[in-house]
Amino acid sequence: MIGNALTTASAPAILAHLQAQLIARDSVNSITASTVSSGLNELDARLPTRGFVRGSLVEWLVPGVGCGAGTLALAAAREACRAGPPLVVVDRSGRFYPPAAVALGIDLTRVLIVRPRRPDDEAWACDQALRTRGIGAVLAWPERADSRWLRRWQLAVEQSGVIGLFVRPNRVRGEPCFSAVRLQVQPLAGQGCRRVRLEIVRGRPGSGDTMVEVELEHAAHLGSERRTAES
Repeated sequence: MIGNALTTASAPAILAHLQAQLIARDSVNSITASTVSSGLNELDARLPTRGFVRGSLVEWLVPGVGCGAGTLALAAAREACRAGPPLVVVDRSGRFYPPAAVALGIDLTRVLIVRPRRPDDEAWACDQALRTRGIGAVLAWPERADSRWLRRWQLAVEQSGVIGLFVRPNRVRGEPCFSAVRLQVQPLAGQGCRRVRLEIVRGRPGSGDTMVEVELEHAAHLGSERRTAES
């Protein structure tokens, strides 16, 4: 079985399943570092914290599906869960692709997949996962999250220490931001590789370059290199 997939039958069922998985995996005390790498050295070098801070939200704003933001978010999730805590993927739209996660060095036995059927179930699942101590990261693609939910999620991660990783549409850029880091993703034409330009919209240093270009394949290679070094 790939990961642990749960189709949403009821809100209590999701919460009970999350709690059971955490108890079984005994990962509550496995998180030690307060800051983790974004999965890209080039991006870390431009962030004032040199990575993403646990207990915060991170957003990738995208022009559409297939621009590479999912790969970038998975690379960050890999780093957040490197010490052993599980990754929760809230995937209402069916965008999570397990082979891509494996290529990035993610252990699917430590991935819990929640597939809500409705937007309100999606928001509730994100909320419950984000406030559950012991989870390394929560990855989701919330398209219609309002300020009320975003504020709740912000407060949830501040209490739990979980990192919330959200891929969201460009249209929310002008809306209130509750994330510690917000990145604008722009796909670039490349030769033999997929490249994207990242603009640090929020969480940038007071001065310096807020743009960075990266190859998506580099995130996979970095994951492979780190897996080899740890084995």
